[in-house]
Amino acid sequence: MAKTANKQVICDVLLEAAKQDKDIVALCSDSRGSASFTSFADTYPEQFVEVGIAEQNLVSIAAGLARCGKKTYAVSPASFLSTRSYEQCKVDVAYSDTNVKLIGISGGVSYGALGMSHHSAQDIAAMASVPNMRVYLPSDQLQTRKLMQELLKDNKPAYIRVGRNAVEDIYQEGNIPFEMDKATVITEGNDVAIIACGEMVKPAIDAAAILKEKGVSTTVIDMYCIKPLDEETIIKAASNAKLIITVEEHSPFGGLGSMVSQVAGNHCPKKIITMALPDAPVISGTSKEVFDYYGLNGNGIAKKALENL
Repeated sequence: MAKTANKQVICDVLLEAAKQDKDIVALCSDSRGSASFTSFADTYPEQFVEVGIAEQNLVSIAAGLARCGKKTYAVSPASFLSTRSYEQCKVDVAYSDTNVKLIGISGGVSYGALGMSHHSAQDIAAMASVPNMRVYLPSDQLQTRKLMQELLKDNKPAYIRVGRNAVEDIYQEGNIPFEMDKATVITEGNDVAIIACGEMVKPAIDAAAILKEKGVSTTVIDMYCIKPLDEETIIKAASNAKLIITVEEHSPFGGLGSMVSQVAGNHCPKKIITMALPDAPVISGTSKEVFDYYGLNGNGIAKKALENL
């Protein structure tokens, strides 16, 4: 299957749109290389701003340009964008309702051996708790393209988190069941419902295949839209399943698992297992090594399902 980094697709979509729309402006914080935005900077130097390692300035400048009618895309490592510049994201973007799309690159544990200082394991909780801030974690390059094309059409704030590495396609060209702010149901079953986001969708699909071989019927949901959360799809899945498992590259607190638990608890209480990064220093290693260590892979998810059915 094809492997393409989601961050590359974000740049490609903006490169194409910027041909006709000179109000599109990309901003980076010494991150154009790691964000795959060098081609944008080279092609449209008058529509690109480099602020250096100054994430707070990055967001405030983006908000100021948006107030002047520009459509700004602030691109920076998720770990710093969601913490160092949190106040600016909250006040200058969300509270001020400016047309800024915050692109958190190298999300989760993408930076691997660089360790906890570079991991973004709290960004979903932080950004989703801010009024008027939407939060998206696309699962592959095809869904990322669809999402960015939709975001180009609106003028509302949003935070989009993508990983550093190329990921396998979940969907197929020409067959991408995308609806804005609506989760994608990939498979349907009545034993287990696995709800995942971002790079955890592929392991969820792998787990469903393993469980099928053992006679376990599984629903897999790609919850790329963390906020607004697709509660209707969660309620339907919870109503039909004996067990719900959420899988996320995030802290166990305040993320997808917490949100799904709130919805299911209010409408159709079921046993819910949250699979996430630990509330402790994460081991160093590649993304795959980290995921395998904590059971955030197909085998680990399937094992957890079988243990709890």
